Amino acid sequence: MMDSTDPIATLGHDRASAREQGDGNANLCVVSSVDATGEPQARVLVLRDIDSRLGIFLNGSSPKASEFGHGERISVLAWLPSLGVQYRISCRLEAMDPQIVRESWQLRPLAAKRLDWLYQRSPQGSAVEDRATLLARLAQMESDTAPANALGYFLVPERVDRLALDNDTGVHDRRLFEREGDAWGCKLLIP
Repeated sequence: MMDSTDPIATLGHDRASAREQGDGNANLCVVSSVDATGEPQARVLVLRDIDSRLGIFLNGSSPKASEFGHGERISVLAWLPSLGVQYRISCRLEAMDPQIVRESWQLRPLAAKRLDWLYQRSPQGSAVEDRATLLARLAQMESDTAPANALGYFLVPERVDRLALDNDTGVHDRRLFEREGDAWGCKLLIP
């Protein structure tokens, strides 16, 4: 583990190492939230690095958008199989400035941009006749500017549980980091 008491810096280092190894999970995370009925919901999102902060993007028509309003906190899981390292992050969400969202939206792949525009007419998760119809509708969508319901959130980590599975002793290394003001406290945990 990188010698650091800042788990977010360590996560950044680990993600960079995972990218170098071609780890497909290096830029992904699982976000868990709770819906209006109290049911837990989880989905894979792209985890972005924005101005030394972690962020996620979504469309306002997505069920995620309303779920994020049902609780002050969400849980984020980052699993880096190439390193055998898992991060469980308990965090608050902070809305991104719309200008940052618009600029970051330009970096999205064309298909994702067109989907964002399709969501303006047909909410994410709604039924479509068949795949050919979906692809034809997507081909007609605008893709030059971010739609009004493109959203972004910074993750504001409060607790980070880092579990490293691979090491020489065969005993996992587990550490819990908790925010204490502007610094992080760290405890070694029994795995």
